[in-house]
Amino acid sequence: MGRKRSVTASVAASVAAAAARAARAVGGALAAGLLLAGCSATHTGAAPKPTPTPLTPTRKPTPTLTPQGPYVALGDSYTSGPDIPNQTGSPAGCDRSDRNYPALLAAHLKLSASGIHDVSCSGATIADLTAPQTTENGTNPPQLGALAADTSLVTVGIGGNDLDFSGVLTRCVELDAPGTILGLLRHSSTDTAPCRTYYTGGGADQIGQKIKTSATELASALARIRGLAPHARVLVVGYPDLLPATDGTACAHTLGITAGDVAYLDTEELALNSMLRQQAAAAHDTYVDTYAPSLGHDACSDAATRWIEPLLPDASAAPLHPNSVGEQGVAEAVERALRG
Repeated sequence: MGRKRSVTASVAASVAAAAARAARAVGGALAAGLLLAGCSATHTGAAPKPTPTPLTPTRKPTPTLTPQGPYVALGDSYTSGPDIPNQTGSPAGCDRSDRNYPALLAAHLKLSASGIHDVSCSGATIADLTAPQTTENGTNPPQLGALAADTSLVTVGIGGNDLDFSGVLTRCVELDAPGTILGLLRHSSTDTAPCRTYYTGGGADQIGQKIKTSATELASALARIRGLAPHARVLVVGYPDLLPATDGTACAHTLGITAGDVAYLDTEELALNSMLRQQAAAAHDTYVDTYAPSLGHDACSDAATRWIEPLLPDASAAPLHPNSVGEQGVAEAVERALRG
């Protein structure tokens, strides 16, 4: 990403530019309002949501729940928690929060500060597990370098940036904004899907092809994790529900994306999660489903219940990324998987 953060301030600016082009083409007060929302997407001090309550186990932990050695957290910005206070760790460009799901899980497992190694980083791709990653503020060493023979727990949350989701989102807004603006002016919604047409033209699903390529790369990475940490329990963490799984009409105003393309992008996210599940199973690792528990808490849902922030965040979190409540939801899903 420059490696810039996937859908944070840099992408919000790109989305704003796309909305601007649509606004010039369509005009009208609602177009200007959409542009304002895009330009305001960088968090500038919105009131944070209430501090999540600590994880509460539903039953007494089993003896195998607590790792007997270090816990290593690998992943991208959905793991690191950009803009969620307090930001900590080095390099600063990785945007790690002390309230992200690795930190919450480590606290519940009562691990000492030396017992957790969170090397997740905004913008990380699968390749960054094995190579240095340049960020806007410092270089993150290869993430697998944190693994050792005595590592007992590893979480891996990676794959979204390999699809170039920031570019996909920008293109979808650019293609959809004229239709969504006209729909808002007419007080109607549309099921047209210009973005789906763009990415599936000629019968080839461009995003789907990237998912297939990522599957091979992830399989290799999981094999290397097993070689470096042979006694660790490895959990591959899926992505929470980003967009509505059913009615996507609310996203026309929130994101400038048509209901038809909301459904298309949701299908592609499900395909990504399916790939992560399959590769985890092939490596004899555990897959953590965060999509099912997050249904109804997507970026277009009500601010009081959402796990994912929209382009204009209501909570202290990056646009289209989990807020602190979402990070807790993911932590609880990982804890349930550990029990299972």
